[in-house]
Amino acid sequence: MTAARVILLALLLGFVCPAWAEVAVPQLTGRIVDQTGTLSASDVASLNDRLKDLQTRKGSQIAVLIVPTTGEETIEQFSIRVAEAWKIGRKKIDDGALFVVAKNDRHLRIEVGYGLEGVLSDVVAHRIIDEDITPKFKAGDFAGGISAGVDRMIRLINGEHLPAPEPEHWQGPNLVDLANPVTIFVVIIVASVLRAMLGRLLGSAATGGIVGVFTWMVAGSLATALVIGLFAAVAALIFGGLNFGGPAAGSGPYRRGGGYSGGWSGGGGGGWSSGSSSSDSGGFSGGGGSFGGGGASGSW
Repeated sequence: MTAARVILLALLLGFVCPAWAEVAVPQLTGRIVDQTGTLSASDVASLNDRLKDLQTRKGSQIAVLIVPTTGEETIEQFSIRVAEAWKIGRKKIDDGALFVVAKNDRHLRIEVGYGLEGVLSDVVAHRIIDEDITPKFKAGDFAGGISAGVDRMIRLINGEHLPAPEPEHWQGPNLVDLANPVTIFVVIIVASVLRAMLGRLLGSAATGGIVGVFTWMVAGSLATALVIGLFAAVAALIFGGLNFGGPAAGSGPYRRGGGYSGGWSGGGGGGWSSGSSSSDSGGFSGGGGSFGGGGASGSW
């Protein structure tokens, strides 16, 4: 019985330990993800401009990843895991490529999506590594090697016939963009002034109308404008105006002793929140491309 338990434990460890040893797939924060600090800010900017231009013209995506090590995995295993997670390239066109450098391991790989295997075949990827990249890496010029490899990949993709990229559709700001602190403050001021001038009901309706028109002009969506305008009108109706210390009055929008009654508060309570944040990826994300292990690996 004891022997059976030992064997079972050994089998479990055999499955679990390799999983523990895997290096986590880095977050896709841009076209160039450098976890080693190898590239300068100007290097990253230059590479990003060229890769962005390629995507704009051809639709293809290339991403560069530099990690210290792939751990117990081979660079081929690690690279395909990253490729599957990042999904570089367009969905169903699969025109993505991933350039991975494991600096401390002295290994690199070009992982190629299905749609680029004709132009970036295994043989061609080997040539790019041997002729353009590793000679510079051996000389300690990592930025130069990566730049040379990327440039050759771009030249080859430029000559490939691929479906044209879809034109970018202009999108207005979302609710979080519109609900920034400055916009909210302006709406509060407008609501308070209109309520004081026109009364609670009419002033709230006027606030909703102004906010709706502004949203329509900025976002270009009538549906969005109607929703946000209605929300602003209801909020103005419920929360009231700010206390600006206006002249005294016995009734109406003024209270005896001065000031507007009620108020939207800059503190807690209901309303839009400006505390939302999002990860900045430079507007770049994978397009849903697939990879099948095509490409080549090398070392220096």
